Amino acid sequence: MTERILVVAPSWVGDAILSEPLIALIREPYEEPVVDVLAPPWCAPVYARMRGIREVIESPLAHGRFDLAARRSLAARLAPSRYARAIVLPNSWKSALVPWLARIPRRTGYVGEFRYGLINDPRRLDRKGMPRLVDRFAALAAAPGALVPLPPEPVLVPDAANRNAAARAMHLRSDRTTVVLCPGAEYGPAKRWPPTHFADLAARFLAQGHQVWIVGSPNDKLAASSVIQAAGETGRSIRDLTGRTDLGTAIDLLSLASVVVSNDSGLMHAAAAVGVPLVALFGSSSPVYTPPLSAVAQVAKIDIACSPCFKRECPLGHFKCMRELKADAVYNLARSTLPSP
Repeated sequence: MTERILVVAPSWVGDAILSEPLIALIREPYEEPVVDVLAPPWCAPVYARMRGIREVIESPLAHGRFDLAARRSLAARLAPSRYARAIVLPNSWKSALVPWLARIPRRTGYVGEFRYGLINDPRRLDRKGMPRLVDRFAALAAAPGALVPLPPEPVLVPDAANRNAAARAMHLRSDRTTVVLCPGAEYGPAKRWPPTHFADLAARFLAQGHQVWIVGSPNDKLAASSVIQAAGETGRSIRDLTGRTDLGTAIDLLSLASVVVSNDSGLMHAAAAVGVPLVALFGSSSPVYTPPLSAVAQVAKIDIACSPCFKRECPLGHFKCMRELKADAVYNLARSTLPSP
């Protein structure tokens, strides 16, 4: 009987996408899926679009709450599956508690936050040797001390039927080149390119005869509205899809894009993983740590001493890393990927 493996997923959508190469390395030797994923509900649609996953189990645990009774109940649900191994991707001790309570014999994860015992296959993180998060995740697939092959690029497989149904329901046109803008970023405003810059970019594409969509979650509605307002009359031609789709459908629609321009966000990683041309905007965060992993992705950033700071808001108040990243430079990168209208 093939041993089954449980992957405890991270809580950020982008990090969840960067865990796909780990799952690819685990599934490679087997003819049938052996991996189950325990994921927060908002990340479940990501794992539903990965190959080789047997089951996606939505965690009922509320973010930030300990709730021992709920963790015991979840562990009791998992125990009958008799997992041989759990790979715990978050670094918190709470995330390692459920596999321990479920008595999964081998529990792999990085040392951190008093997890000794909960994690009995502990790994020490070589931050300099593995600067990318994707490599850190992938290394957990190997035996301790073993050389880890360079992980493949993350791949998400869009649900074509769902994508086409959503496009019909929202009367989205497929006969014109489509530029998708993703102006949101869940982590905080320091990751967000100014709305005026997105508006400038949208106006240039519209003037060239391309169509422009804005894609994002309900939490990105304000960012989208700011872009449309900054665009003035031109904003009437922008299709605002924020909040009109769930995450899975947003990922599916990204696969229709001719090019995506996105802040460093979960949708940036999704665009890379579905294989469409992408311009990724970096300021407070680092393309060394979480780059878009795709042969058709480009990074737009400026080099200043205070970037990356990894803060939610600009600690110096000037926001130069994004404000001085001009629309001209981003437009030229994106335009290079587009056919003539």
